[in-house]
Amino acid sequence: MEPTNPANATTEPSIRKDPLNGRKLNVGIIAPYSFETPGGVQFHIRDFAEELMRRGHHVAVLAPGRRTRDMPLWVTTNDSSFSIPYNGSIARLSYFGFVGPRTRRWVKQGHFDIVHLHEPETPSLSHKPLTMLHHPPFVGTFHASFDPYPLALRIFQDYLRHYISPLKAIIGVSPAAMETVDHYAPRDIERDIIPNGINRPFFADAKPRPEWQGTPDAPTIGYLGRMGESRKGFAVFAKAASRVLSSYPGARFLCAGDGEADGRKILESIDRTGALASHFEFLGRISDREKARFYQSLDLYVAPQTGGESFGIVLVEAMAASCAVVASDLKAFRDVAEDGRDAALFGNEDAADCAARIVELLGDTERLERLRVAGFKRSSQYDWSVVADRVLEVYARVLS
Repeated sequence: MEPTNPANATTEPSIRKDPLNGRKLNVGIIAPYSFETPGGVQFHIRDFAEELMRRGHHVAVLAPGRRTRDMPLWVTTNDSSFSIPYNGSIARLSYFGFVGPRTRRWVKQGHFDIVHLHEPETPSLSHKPLTMLHHPPFVGTFHASFDPYPLALRIFQDYLRHYISPLKAIIGVSPAAMETVDHYAPRDIERDIIPNGINRPFFADAKPRPEWQGTPDAPTIGYLGRMGESRKGFAVFAKAASRVLSSYPGARFLCAGDGEADGRKILESIDRTGALASHFEFLGRISDREKARFYQSLDLYVAPQTGGESFGIVLVEAMAASCAVVASDLKAFRDVAEDGRDAALFGNEDAADCAARIVELLGDTERLERLRVAGFKRSSQYDWSVVADRVLEVYARVLS
């Protein structure tokens, strides 16, 4: 079933008036995580940098780790990183040895108008410039959300409050992220909630792949994420799928992302006969272009994450592709879905409830279409043309 494009045609969202009144900036951005293994924060930095450069600003990025062949030339790496478990995932950070002096030297030699630090609370590169006596204005974006608030942050709360006091502005990517920041950030630093961005026309204009599309009797239902990370909810998705098959025995479940071996083990633990696994197709890691076509090809996209999510970027991407979304009722997802108006929500970790929402939507084509239209409309406020304006408004306020 090919999703309809509610707009009938897509155009690049218009850019609002320039918050900087034509001034072009030299912006330094420091990433906390290595670009060798891309994740949400790295993609955010990459796409924001490209949007700024499209507008004529100069951007340089410093990140941990080593260069890869596909890394943009405007990204500098420090050839040093180590892996630690962080927020239910594995993060590649850089903190020890000469990391601090090299980072501060990069800031000094860059002659930046402003330096944008991402996740400055983490023990990595973006933590290091905050000790400089003389520096450009610092803006910090905080991505992480924790529920419950972790003991480690409680222990270092007073230290962080003092350490990040040089920031001139704080950006949280969601209300959930800002709630975490409020525990340890100085109260006198100005705050803005500015979401992650997407290239909305890129997803809206993608063409579905016919071999991925379903039919009314054999719908295609999608999952995107690392199947070996429990917080990404693949086990919830698989258990829900086993229930959906009782109503739609021809349903197909397309799974994109790393961890096929982990995914197959989970399927086997649910059904050792292999009957469930025969309805699953593992696509592996897919390119951005294929990801847009993936969303466009689905009857439904399911986001079963169980925690550790500060924003729902996968929801927004699917919405931009006019794909109806079923998501767990995490706070970050509720914010994007406007408490169920723009996506169907189910109880977190409740596979039976997830399956019920899927079956209800597949059986109600009018409601399915309403969700597609509502989600597509909702995605407009997350386009980079809008999001970058809001960040530049923060820059303008800081520089004034």
